[in-house]
Amino acid sequence: MSKLTTLFGATMLALTATFSHAADLVVGGKGFTEQLIVASMTEQYLADQGYDVDKRDGMGSTVLRKAQHNGQIDLYWEYTGTSLITFNKIKQPMSADQAYAKVKQLDGEKGLVWLEPSKANNTYALAMRAKDAAAKNIVTISDFADYVKADGDELLFASNVEFAARPDGLKPLQKKYQFKLARKNLKKMDSGLTYQALKTGNADVALVFATDGRIKAFDFVVLKDDKGFFPNYALAPVVRQETLNNNPKLAAQLNTLSALLNDEVMATLNAKVDVDGQSIEKVAKQFLIDNQLI
Repeated sequence: MSKLTTLFGATMLALTATFSHAADLVVGGKGFTEQLIVASMTEQYLADQGYDVDKRDGMGSTVLRKAQHNGQIDLYWEYTGTSLITFNKIKQPMSADQAYAKVKQLDGEKGLVWLEPSKANNTYALAMRAKDAAAKNIVTISDFADYVKADGDELLFASNVEFAARPDGLKPLQKKYQFKLARKNLKKMDSGLTYQALKTGNADVALVFATDGRIKAFDFVVLKDDKGFFPNYALAPVVRQETLNNNPKLAAQLNTLSALLNDEVMATLNAKVDVDGQSIEKVAKQFLIDNQLI
């Protein structure tokens, strides 16, 4: 082998190493609006703090969790209810504080650290058009259950496919509140379509997520979960312990961001994307600017 060939090979190896340099932090995210916003927010904020950040969003919950376990994702924002029920298979009802303490303990044993939870609770909820709820005097899910039992023959309930089928979804909700929807009264669809179905009158009640910006924009009202059926889905940053060990300032930085998020903030940010049509990146950046984080 000639010296020229050797030199060329060494140069190419150096260039390859340069361009394949791993990011300091890999930020993950799921594939719906709220998750896309917080992933972009986290990427922009941490990049401004001097980290080399790679964002990988649009992932499903199980895939994302596995990627974090495998070290492919350093951090992402997870919901307490998802970890409690889906990942750790805990079914018994818990308060918000109990749920957080439990997932912090169980995931901590797996090398995943739950930082400070935000005040944003993106739990499931039932919503109606505000005018209809007022006309029918329905304020709580118990009121809704009473209405179904008395006059619910023609009432249409829009649910995503997952909630209609999952063992901690529609069936136990009906058992808890002691009502029963006939098959003809249940319309299964993708999550995002439930809002449109309710808005256009193709459903009378819809399954929604509590921090979705379309609830306020479309003049819906969320029925009070007066029997506490739905678990708490507090949004919090979850980081690999190894990542925190290598980045001693990271926990405080993410806790600063978490402290700024609550239901109203997330609903407003979500609406800017889903209702006003603004880009994810623009909404995330403006939030950081408004809160003097960049």
